[in-house]
Amino acid sequence: MAFWLILLVVFAVVIGNIMLLKHTAHMKMPSLKQRHSEDKKHHDAWDDEDDS
Repeated sequence: MAFWLILLVVFAVVIGNIMLLKHTAHMKMPSLKQRHSEDKKHHDAWDDEDDS
């Protein structure tokens, strides 16, 4: 019985990973240059506070 449970879990993980890859295959990742320039532009109030 334990063999079938382990086999089912392994099968579910493999199928889940394949489905995730298919879902994320066409997503665009931002370029590193674009991310770096956006990080410099956007800073929050934590960066402006003085440490006193």
